[in-house]
Order: sequence, then structure tokens, then C-alpha cells
Amino acid sequence: MAAYPQDPGAPDAPYLAFWRERHLCTLTTLRPDGSPHVVPVGVTYDPGARLARVITDKGSAKVAHVLAAGPDGARVAVCQVSGRRWATLEGRAFVRTERERVAEAERRYAERYERQPSPNPARVVIEIELDRATGRG
Repeated sequence: MAAYPQDPGAPDAPYLAFWRERHLCTLTTLRPDGSPHVVPVGVTYDPGARLARVITDKGSAKVAHVLAAGPDGARVAVCQVSGRRWATLEGRAFVRTERERVAEAERRYAERYERQPSPNPARVVIEIELDRATGRG
């Protein structure tokens, strides 16, 4: 994959293959003062639904930042890097608490990261409705 934009709903094969590899990622949200908050996370990418998902605790700062953005969601980015290869997904994030959505995010996490997430009754999922994808390979 060369450096170029992708269609987040229909990426090319190398871009999608890179997102299927096991990599630690980062999530960037904005604090109330506008400064970036960047944290390591596990991310799953579902191009068919144009979604990226991050499972997390409902008390986390990243959840607070997304919720503070209001009902229109928060602009966020997730990124992964491996050597000179990188891929970024951007869009609007929303906190989802519905059990079936959390369970689907946990299932996808277990598939990508080859381990079940530890039980957490306070778990939520940050769903990112994707509108931009870029990368370099």
C-alpha cells in the first residue's frame, strides 16, 4: 500500500490486510480545552459497516471526551503503525452501551487480538462512524 486515501467502506486488499494484523493502536480524542488526548487501545475495523470499535470502561477519559461532544458525536482518529507502514481511520465517535453492541465489539476484539477481553460489567464500546481512511505501506 502506497501513501494514499482509502474508501473507509471499501479499502483495497493491502489496507484491509494491515488492519487484520494484530497491532496496538492509538485513539485520539479532544479534551474540553481542544488539546488532543492520545491513548493506546485495541481497535477493530468493520469496513462493511463503516465502523471502527474500541472497547473501554465507561469511566475512562476517552468516554468522557466523546460524551462531552454532545449528540452529534466527537471527531476522533485511530491509528496503527508498524515500521514504515501506518493506517489511520477518522470519523464521528459515539458511546454505545447496548449489550448486543458491546458483545459484538468484544467478539471482534477477541478475533483480532486472539484473546478474550477480561470481564468488565462497566464496559462500553466507542463506535466510530468512519468518513476518512489513509495509510502508507
